[in-house]
Amino acid sequence: MVKTSAPGLWRRLLSMLYELLILIAVLFIASFAFHLVFRDTGSVFFRPAFQLYLLLIAGIYFTWFWTHGGQTLPMQTWKLRVVTAAGERLHLKQALARYLFAVIGIFFFGGGILWALFDRDGLFLHDRLAGTRIVRIEG
Repeated sequence: MVKTSAPGLWRRLLSMLYELLILIAVLFIASFAFHLVFRDTGSVFFRPAFQLYLLLIAGIYFTWFWTHGGQTLPMQTWKLRVVTAAGERLHLKQALARYLFAVIGIFFFGGGILWALFDRDGLFLHDRLAGTRIVRIEG
């Protein structure tokens, strides 16, 4: 059994910063593939389709890692894991909910992240709404 504890806000924020760098690389490669297929960037449908595509790619990236071990590469580096409120592995439905709530919370001026400053358990808003939490893996 792996021993876990609640990580501090700074550890989670630094992990998110590292996550951003990895995500930029993933989205860059996905963007290249999209532009190879859809060359008409002047089309009225191009921009919304491209943005939806990038959100979908990011969603696949996060939900796959969260449902297969609970860790992305930055989370492994910072010894963090996302689990259910009961400490169990995430199911696809919960991972999707967490991702969608996180996207909404970040688009509202980072309010979902700032929520952790006021939450009684220090959870981000998307964790509170999805019934998940991040734990620090010790040892």
